[in-house]
Amino acid sequence: MATPFLAGLAVAAAALAGRYGIQAWQTFKERPPKPRMRKFYEGGGFQLTMTKREAALILGIRENATPDKVKEVHRRVMVANHPDAGGSHYLASKINEAKDVMLGKTE
Repeated sequence: MATPFLAGLAVAAAALAGRYGIQAWQTFKERPPKPRMRKFYEGGGFQLTMTKREAALILGIRENATPDKVKEVHRRVMVANHPDAGGSHYLASKINEAKDVMLGKTE
């Protein structure tokens, strides 16, 4: 007597789970696609000649930051990305270039 009841309960649970799965899949398919990258990076990452805006974005500061703030942030970013600590040489060079642009040493 209990076996048919449990079998019916299992079939009902499977039907409800299937219904929920189908509804979730249809909702997922109807979503508009999200952009996967920010607009800044659509052109392929870094510009050929670094601008003050790009340098500020790399360092995570405002374009009109004080030289002391630039040096402090540069030091913090370089500690996290230094090649001797497993960071990238390319990123380290871009971070150094960003500091130079922000301090007015290069244009």
